[in-house]
Amino acid sequence: MKQFFGNSHRGDLKEAAKGLHEPSFIMLLSNQKQFDAHVKELEHMYPRVPSIGCIGMSYSRAVEETGVGIIAFYDGIKVATNVLEKVSIMPVRYIERLQRDIKEVNADKKDTICIDFCSGNDACVLTTMCTVLKPLGISLVGGTGDAGKVSVDGKVYEDSVAYALIKNQNGRVKAYKENIYRKMKNYRFIASKTDKSKYILGALNGRPAKKVYQDILHVTEQQILTQTFKNPFGKINGDETCIVSIKDVQGEALACFRQVNDSDVLVLLELGDYKAIVKETIQTIQNDFKKPSAVFSVNCLFRYKLFSQSNYMKQYLNDMSILGSHAGFIGYGEHYNNQFVNQSMSCVVFE
Repeated sequence: MKQFFGNSHRGDLKEAAKGLHEPSFIMLLSNQKQFDAHVKELEHMYPRVPSIGCIGMSYSRAVEETGVGIIAFYDGIKVATNVLEKVSIMPVRYIERLQRDIKEVNADKKDTICIDFCSGNDACVLTTMCTVLKPLGISLVGGTGDAGKVSVDGKVYEDSVAYALIKNQNGRVKAYKENIYRKMKNYRFIASKTDKSKYILGALNGRPAKKVYQDILHVTEQQILTQTFKNPFGKINGDETCIVSIKDVQGEALACFRQVNDSDVLVLLELGDYKAIVKETIQTIQNDFKKPSAVFSVNCLFRYKLFSQSNYMKQYLNDMSILGSHAGFIGYGEHYNNQFVNQSMSCVVFE
């Protein structure tokens, strides 16, 4: 297979798509103001070509922050696109669509990936989708777009998840997740006074969550929202630690970007040597694939801010380009199989 990336700082979709001929699948990453119009225009430009889209920034060798980006696959793939609606209420109601699409592409764990763009309620959505995908060994990579909108095949949906099942007819696919954080000392907490609907973390080991965070890291309330770039929480989930970013301070509580429940076990994380970790990820991929045909990745908005503040983002994209054709988008949460994580990178590599 082959991958195409095009962008336009002006939000000109025709400019972004210049040079794209006979795509088999398209991902649209647009801005909030033009998203609806771009969805219709894309369908007019490439009728009957499967597509999914969301509002967000895209990248290849540089980041497209405000305009529009297109990532397309072609040459040797089979694709089925669809949507699960009403994800805040009951996404399982539409799960038969995913089951049918799996049969349509003859999905197999060795050569098939599911890429998704979600409007919210991600943890529930991933649990639902993976009831179908996990028994078959099919991996999922994706993320959360902005403004609660996604698109599928020329139509805009709210409160939904758009997905594409992609079968590589010329080789393998494999999903990866990158974590640039490590456990900080022996801090371990039991969460309480949570509000699942609002992602509120009220207390840690019986003490106000804000006070615990401030006392350990010696930061003011105003510094908490930037300190989380270096010190997020980690939610213990079996052998995995899912990163939990702080979104806001609400009184003595902390609002997070992912759900925390009463009695969840949390740890405090600290930033590792992220440049070395990125190189390790690249080396791992190179060990697995002698010649990748494409790499599609999802990076967290907070990683983007951290890398930008450290003047590393340009170097990061240059480093990833060593693998070959690399493109992706910046999400408000990253998906890796049934995990909804923050401040991470997930990606899929095509042979």
